[in-house]
Amino acid sequence: MKILIAASEAFPFCKTGGLADVAGALAQVFSRAEDAEVVLFLPRYRNVGGGAFSLKAAGGSFLIPVGSRVETATMSRVQWGKVAVYFIENSKYFDRPGMYRSAAGDYEDNDERFVFFSRAVLEGAKFIGFKPDVIHCHDWQTGLVPAYLRTLYRLDSFYAKTASVFTIHNIAYQGMFPKETLQKAGFSWLDFTPEKLEFYGGLNFMKSGLVFADLVTTVSPTYASEIQYRPEFGHGLEGVLKHRTSDLFGILNGIDEEIWDPSTDTFLERGYELKSFQRGKAAAKKALQKELGLEENKDLILAGVVSRLDQQKGLDTLLKAGPDFLEKMQFVVLGAGDPGLSDAFAALAAANPKRVAFRAGFDEELAHRIYGGSDIFVMPSRFEPCGLSQMIAMRYGALPVVTRTGGLKDTVFYNGEPKDSNGFAIDNSDEGQLRSVLGHIVSLYGWRENWNMMVKNAMRGDYSWGKSAEAYIKLFSIAAQRRQL
Repeated sequence: MKILIAASEAFPFCKTGGLADVAGALAQVFSRAEDAEVVLFLPRYRNVGGGAFSLKAAGGSFLIPVGSRVETATMSRVQWGKVAVYFIENSKYFDRPGMYRSAAGDYEDNDERFVFFSRAVLEGAKFIGFKPDVIHCHDWQTGLVPAYLRTLYRLDSFYAKTASVFTIHNIAYQGMFPKETLQKAGFSWLDFTPEKLEFYGGLNFMKSGLVFADLVTTVSPTYASEIQYRPEFGHGLEGVLKHRTSDLFGILNGIDEEIWDPSTDTFLERGYELKSFQRGKAAAKKALQKELGLEENKDLILAGVVSRLDQQKGLDTLLKAGPDFLEKMQFVVLGAGDPGLSDAFAALAAANPKRVAFRAGFDEELAHRIYGGSDIFVMPSRFEPCGLSQMIAMRYGALPVVTRTGGLKDTVFYNGEPKDSNGFAIDNSDEGQLRSVLGHIVSLYGWRENWNMMVKNAMRGDYSWGKSAEAYIKLFSIAAQRRQL
């Protein structure tokens, strides 16, 4: 099967968030499937290239219509294991300081940038002669690709048997633009209807993918249900999703178990596995306390946070509930985002330097040490399509404290019985509920036999991409078969 992955970011080439981790991981796991040939298309942002990857020009150029103009696209290429990665190049659109935004906010021409990218993916595949059985599109930035396949490219013999699968990573970000974008994209006004591209008078790139793709997926079974039946999760698209309910599937994300492996993690004080986690985590905890200037005390519960600082993540509830537990707990927070949350965590750390440590930004090595050294990992998200951090935390034996939403509900199990639990869960991102569960954790921590039973449950979990990849490949086959009919 020939699989073309179209995404606006993929680790290790370009990344702003979890989308990159998933797109990069899927490219690799798909390439290991029997008879699979995988290519990955990405924009060539300013900082792409160099380091371990030496890009080579693909040779030649091709033209992309954008509104009444024609823009030129070139491509560069790198072989990444079995995956051929192609970068769409155009300095006008992609040679910028940030991928989607500057310090002043989102780029005003993001619609035009990803109109260009979407058309360039389709023209680029023709340029290299790669005729895909399926195009796997990710989030709003590639939402127009399925629409192009069924409209402007409908009679193109090159794509006559090509199916599209569209994956929602976070439906809160939809790519909403004015109706004039329709002309930039080259669609007919006949397609500007509520059943197709029109969305409250504008053009919604996410909706485009949902309407025109052969199949739609999202990143956890619970999130697939939430976005259809709860308006606060569907963000206005719940009607479109319910209309496609028979074509919508929730497939849980996985993590890279080679990168996130406490037994081989060189960033930790010492490696550990299930049989040796007690000594290994104790060493990691002591080293983390020392590194961050916290009191070196094995009896204090160390609570870790590695997160984007955002209203979605519910960390304002931790700011309210956490200080009540500073006699028994320490908090280590690594993240960037909302200036208000950042300032509040910095102030809490300054007032309690032996109990709270805050590091602004993102530090990959420190993130590994936080997972390794933490007893619990706090994620009281208001919504969480899948979440990867709770799976990483469990692999490292840090018991997650989560809200029962999205992928958190699908991966963290807590019923009050340690033998059946691998973490802790509350029903809502609520200060009172978080305070209650933290109190329970303080009580339980002294019962080492029960605590260690939960840690073992967490570390035994299968968080790999294996089952998820099988589910995707099965859906790709179904989508492709539909196109053969």
